[in-house]
Amino acid sequence: MSGVPGGVLIAVEHKNGSGGLNRVSLEAVAAGQALAKQLNLECSAAILGEGLASIAAELSGQRLTRIHTVEHPLLAQYTADGYIHALEQVVTKVAPEYIVFPHTYQVRDFAPALATRFQQVLISDVIAIHDGPTFVRQLFQGKLNADYRSSATPCFISVQAGAFRADSLEAATAPAPIETLAIDLGAGQIRTAPSAPFRESAHTVDLTAAPVIVSVGRGIREQDNIPLVQALADALGAELAASRPICDAGWLPMERQVGSSGQTVSPRLYLAVGISGAIQHLVGIKGSRTVIAINKDENAPIFEVADYGVAGDLFEIVPALTKAILAAKS
Repeated sequence: MSGVPGGVLIAVEHKNGSGGLNRVSLEAVAAGQALAKQLNLECSAAILGEGLASIAAELSGQRLTRIHTVEHPLLAQYTADGYIHALEQVVTKVAPEYIVFPHTYQVRDFAPALATRFQQVLISDVIAIHDGPTFVRQLFQGKLNADYRSSATPCFISVQAGAFRADSLEAATAPAPIETLAIDLGAGQIRTAPSAPFRESAHTVDLTAAPVIVSVGRGIREQDNIPLVQALADALGAELAASRPICDAGWLPMERQVGSSGQTVSPRLYLAVGISGAIQHLVGIKGSRTVIAINKDENAPIFEVADYGVAGDLFEIVPALTKAILAAKS
């Protein structure tokens, strides 16, 4: 990764106060590494905040040309104004050709305005990067894929959660050098007061971090049959998820919904039980390493994306599968 200076810059998001990188930021690093490798460019990262030593050290284990830390008291808590002013100076100093963000609520808040400062637009929610480079986005809840190319630089993109795998990261042969970038930022430039960090309620489930997911769809027929699939999830040590109709009906909480209007997941194993495979659901599972589908309709769309499929009655298959798993573990 010793190509042209400037290259690819990854804007890394982290958990304020907890000293850890967001998983989606590691996926953005993987996307940035892939883009840099494709174009034979250098790949670096930028971190904003205060007290960044531990986060920079964590990131230095990845194959990066350098890590830019931008520390300032006004960046200790996120504000759109603070991030826009700070990153505008970072982009000007580093002069990257491409800036890669994770597609998070925070990035959606400030990145379009940042891109506008450079008379560019943000190519958001990218799911793939092809030669060119061509950036692929989905339209109409995943019904269409659209290709985007930028002839101007710098080019700003954000990558969808689960589209690039964190486990594909290239590790560093030696720790990446850490460089402090000084910025000019005054309190008068911050027009809003920072809010307290958003904290999810204790019962909220982060399906994006689950290595194994068992998901249930309308084939379960009624709410009283949910424990049948829950038993299979328990046997596998998996999280229980659902398609939208199940959550809309109130049979499972909305936090367990997978799909374009729910969570986008990328587990090692996704087991779809009684899910037909509407495009809105398939959008949410495209990052799964292995998909197994159980559905009585052999023509169900889910079988088109499944690595393994069982066409049969879930009320016979699921209990038998659960029993076999428990027997194997005993």
